[in-house]
Order: sequence, then structure tokens, then C-alpha cells
Amino acid sequence: MRPIQSTSATLWIVAAGVYLVAEAVSALAFPGYSYATNYISDLGVPDVGTFQGRSMDSPLHLMMNVAFVLHGVLFAVAAILTARGDAWRTTARRWFVALAGVHAVGIILVGLFPGSQANADSGLIVFHVLGAAMAIIGGNAAVVVAGVTLLRQGPRWLGSTSIALGVVGIVGLVMLLVDSTSSTIDLLPDGVWERMAVYTILAWELLAGITALATPSRRPAVPA
Repeated sequence: MRPIQSTSATLWIVAAGVYLVAEAVSALAFPGYSYATNYISDLGVPDVGTFQGRSMDSPLHLMMNVAFVLHGVLFAVAAILTARGDAWRTTARRWFVALAGVHAVGIILVGLFPGSQANADSGLIVFHVLGAAMAIIGGNAAVVVAGVTLLRQGPRWLGSTSIALGVVGIVGLVMLLVDSTSSTIDLLPDGVWERMAVYTILAWELLAGITALATPSRRPAVPA
């Protein structure tokens, strides 16, 4: 039995597609938005002004926040459907679903509590920061767990790639924290580190989903 079924594969592809399209369209509508210096969640801020030194003016903030929430729901549903397969060992199944749940809850919090000055003043920004951490750590860790299962069930190249993507994502988060809090280290702009931490999850969704759909069911494939 394949590690990833067609329904889960489709949901992951849709989830990544919705996220990337919403980000691109929202960024085009945001005057002066920079993929290098702005955070992704800046696109979901409803306020117009300045926050943490970054200009905020996202006319399509609702679109981006809906995309955050929808991505979380689709990711979680796909993970649950995938882990029901016989190819998953009990321990891996539990960890994968739990971590996918952490990612889903985290990115939903990001969508519900934008990183705005208003939320910073009210104290609600804590939910945004917590959500971002949960989304990045949970998502990349889930990708690593999926990679371990794929190393056993196949295709092995996808297992190795999945683990590598998850590790790169975690490294991106660590470097974002180091770079943004240090006055002596400034290797790359914050937006670059953040996207390294987030895009690894999206890349895995597309890679795993497409591979699963393109692999005949009688042969070992991706988790779903």
C-alpha cells in the first residue's frame, strides 16, 4: 500500500497552490512589498502604517489570512487521511498527525491574529508569534517524519529529500531568530530566512503530492 494516497496528494497540492497564489496576488497589491525584507504575514495585516520598521499597507489582507487558515485545514486533513494507510507504523503515524496538527493550529493562529501594531498594543501579538513558531516547527518536523517513512516505504529519493527539506526549514527559522536579534550578525534579510523556513513545507507538499499522483498505485510511492 502506498504511503500517500491520491486524495491527500491533491489536498497538499491545493494547499500549497492556494498559499502561493494568495501570497503573490497580495504582494502585488501591497505598495513597495519586498519578498526579501517583509515577512509573509505582513500581507495579512489590516492596518496601514509602520510596524517594527516595516511599512504596512495590504489591501488584500483578508485574502492572505483566509489562505493561512485554509492551508492549515487542508494540511491537517491530508495528514490524517495519509496516516490512516497501512504503510505507516503506529509511532510514525502518531507523530506525523500530531505535528501536522501543530502546524495547522499555528498557521490558523497566524491568520486570525495578524502581526500588527494594534495586536502588539493589545497583547494579542503573542498568539501571532506563537502561531508562527508552531506552524514552522510543526510543519518542518512533520515533513521529516514523513521522510523517515518514505525511506522505508519508498520512493527513497523522496524520503531523503523530505528529511533535507525539513532540516533546511528548521535551520532557516534558527537563522531568522539569530539574524533578527543580533546586532553583529546580518547574513541575509529577515524575509529571506523566513521564506527558507516556510517554503520548505510548501515545496514538500507540491513534491510529495505530484509524486504520489504520478506513481502507479501498485508501486511504492509517497505518503497519503
